[in-house]
Amino acid sequence: MTEERVLQLFKCLADRSRLRIVQSLLREEMYVERLAQRLGLTPATISFHLKKLEEAGLVTSRPEQYYTMYALRQEELTLPVVDLIAGATDQASEQERREAEYRRKVIETFFEYGRLKAIPAQRKKERICLEEITKALEPGRIYTEPELNDVLQGFHEDYCTLRRDMISEGLLKREKGRYEKS
Repeated sequence: MTEERVLQLFKCLADRSRLRIVQSLLREEMYVERLAQRLGLTPATISFHLKKLEEAGLVTSRPEQYYTMYALRQEELTLPVVDLIAGATDQASEQERREAEYRRKVIETFFEYGRLKAIPAQRKKERICLEEITKALEPGRIYTEPELNDVLQGFHEDYCTLRRDMISEGLLKREKGRYEKS
């Protein structure tokens, strides 16, 4: 289900009168006048809300003798809310694209020829730079402090700050003078 569809569904159900109509249609199919009588609303108001519910795909209508009967499309309401939200992927993929573009710009700005020009003051940007440096460390390998310092000096002269910040960001584990990539 698209994000627009999910929004339409939630907007439609966010109205008290429409929600009461849906509750009534859960019990049985009805026509406008009967819904109006049951809910204490005018037929014009019921018709307006039924039109909105039909546009959202929650209600169907069919002619029967002198009336138009309305029925709830229950299959539209059987999905858990979590599944509806998770299925609205339009925005999620756009956010991922923006985040990747932001990361690329930060790396281009702060790295030159594979070296860190300056340690960013903004924490989010520093985290991205530290993650990039962490890629140079082998997973599962235990580094002594001098070995780690050699790797970090290849990126920036202030290797002590890099090491400390990598530990505080959870990118590096330290135990008894030994370091390991998290």
